[in-house]
Amino acid sequence: MKYTSEITIDLPRDRMLEIMDNPDNMQKWQEGLLRWEHMTDGDFRAPGAKMKMVFQQGKREMEIVETIVSHSFPEEFKCIYETKGVKNWANNVFHEAGPDKSRWVAEHEFQFSGFMKVMSFFMPTSMFKKQTLKTMNAFKDFAESQ
Repeated sequence: MKYTSEITIDLPRDRMLEIMDNPDNMQKWQEGLLRWEHMTDGDFRAPGAKMKMVFQQGKREMEIVETIVSHSFPEEFKCIYETKGVKNWANNVFHEAGPDKSRWVAEHEFQFSGFMKVMSFFMPTSMFKKQTLKTMNAFKDFAESQ
């Protein structure tokens, strides 16, 4: 499954990325994020760096591991998110959209395995895209309030 989402944020690109790149801000815009921890030594944005994020989803907790593929701010940020039965390749590209505006384009490709492969037949792409846009809008609201 592949899709692309995008949003315009009323901040200069450098300011938007400064807010996005601060892991202490993640809980302020990622719904349900309980905690996170870096799993590798060194620069947390270096290729190969890993971070575990724990989210509350209803009555259960879900762990997602983020692996950095490339962190080339201000242009792009590529990573892989993995949880049981789901692998998501995310390519985030950041454009200047005017003197005080930025455009964030997020391309996602999902691969499912095991039980999630069966469940994916019942989960339309629109459901994933809606969740991505919800998260992007939460970031926009948080960033623009800073």
